[in-house]
Amino acid sequence: NLESAGVHTENTFIPVDEYSKTNVDNIYAVGDITDRMALTPVALMEGHRLADTLFGGMDRKVDHEYVASTVFTNPEIGTVGYTEEEAAAKFGDIDIYKSKFRAMAHSFPKSEIYSLFKIIVDAKTDKVVGCHVATDGAGEMVQGVAIAVKMGATKA
Repeated sequence: NLESAGVHTENTFIPVDEYSKTNVDNIYAVGDITDRMALTPVALMEGHRLADTLFGGMDRKVDHEYVASTVFTNPEIGTVGYTEEEAAAKFGDIDIYKSKFRAMAHSFPKSEIYSLFKIIVDAKTDKVVGCHVATDGAGEMVQGVAIAVKMGATKA
């Protein structure tokens, strides 16, 4: 029972710090219950980092920046990083690059289905801070893009 253990809750969530620690020593929480980012791969990452910190002798904070996610619609929407609004608030001066094209699979039958890409760049550093894609397979595509963005990819 969380209440009798003295663990603070907010609505149905358990607040934690960057190491997944609750307000009570030796009680930790990871995953959807923490209201940080409700994605299965993120919960796995949180659990791995907690285990590495507690049992592996490593100092591994949870890092939720630049996590790719997908909306399984038709077409799929894949996203990683900041939206335009979030990027402008965090970085100030940003550049937006957009592209619209017909994928090869849709060009031969003369389909009117297009792929849309948007890249958000911190104008001061040229670092890509957001990428948003709407196309068939966008979720898988953005997983690869997320690696580059997490590693500090620049537009140039």
